[in-house]
Amino acid sequence: MADLRPVQGLYYEDYSVGDSITSQGRTVTEGDIVSFAMLSGDWNPLHTDAEAAKETPFGQRIAHGLLVLSMATGLAERLGFMNQTVLAFMGLEWQFRAAVTIGDTIRVQATISELKPMARLGGGYVTLKVQILNQEDKVVQRGTWTVLIKSKAG
Repeated sequence: MADLRPVQGLYYEDYSVGDSITSQGRTVTEGDIVSFAMLSGDWNPLHTDAEAAKETPFGQRIAHGLLVLSMATGLAERLGFMNQTVLAFMGLEWQFRAAVTIGDTIRVQATISELKPMARLGGGYVTLKVQILNQEDKVVQRGTWTVLIKSKAG
């Protein structure tokens, strides 16, 4: 499979179905959870109250699912393959498979699963099959992201 790590972003024509890339890891901290709770207003005790969270099936606080998804978009952006060529995030289909706890390290694996030219929009849709893995290679979230990528001619 091709390595998608360019100096700057790839154009729509540069992608091929099957291309794959994996990000570096990022460890989830208590500060991440508290900051996300402040930003989102989601103060659910499952995420923010250590004593209450002990009584849940997880036995401890877990990261908000949308926090982990947000971190994944950041990890993907840091890879560089969409830098200055992504026009829009068009949609996603997503599953939350397992809890992420304080101290877990996540990384993103993305594989190009579909390409659809959209000349009238100046590029094409690139659909990525995305998995978020923890430090034990367990899939904690997965799904597809569709992004509009600029064409070389656009």
